[in-house]
Amino acid sequence: MRRLGKKYLLIGILMVILFVCWTLLIQIIDVQSIGQNGTDVGFATLNTWFHQLTGVNMFIFTITDWLGLVPILICIVFAMIGFTQMIKRKSILKVDLDIILLGIYYFIVIIGYLLFEIIPINYRPILIDGRLEASYPSSTTLLVLCVMPTLMLQIKRRVKNIRLVKIINPLIIVFTSFMVIGRLLSGVHWLTDIIGAILLSIGLFCLYYGVVILYCKEER
Repeated sequence: MRRLGKKYLLIGILMVILFVCWTLLIQIIDVQSIGQNGTDVGFATLNTWFHQLTGVNMFIFTITDWLGLVPILICIVFAMIGFTQMIKRKSILKVDLDIILLGIYYFIVIIGYLLFEIIPINYRPILIDGRLEASYPSSTTLLVLCVMPTLMLQIKRRVKNIRLVKIINPLIIVFTSFMVIGRLLSGVHWLTDIIGAILLSIGLFCLYYGVVILYCKEER
């Protein structure tokens, strides 16, 4: 198990490094003023081609935007689980370690999201309610890909009914796939925004999962 945990930590580190490199390349390679109000966008030829291919689908955007509340609700549920354990056990140190790590992990994800809101790399290819909005990395994609795998992991660790697990997990995978593909097809992000979110979310989750494997016992 220690070897598996270290493997995930290594994958996580490599993916985060790859994300950093990708972010730097976006600001260097094929930068053109193709964005709204003449904003610069890297990999302009690729992004323009993909944006013209998908077009803008505000219906898909609206659906995925509202469904983006699902991972937020999941975060709240786990926060309530941790808070309940702390109250019952009368100490935050007695909260299950994997729940504490999950809270730290969600906090890091939120910090990453806020950082790119403050320091925008790209702006959306379209105006939303007449405003320019930061679009890199895709925050909805990042949130979904960071949170939904943790839900699968927690279900695997805590739900003893194997049949129920086999029903829930495919639903989570379908939901996650729909959200990522939906953001791709909605046309409110550049292709590079989605790729960046995928790289970062995989990196962060692998780091979290590696730590869980190394330091947390299975619930079953």
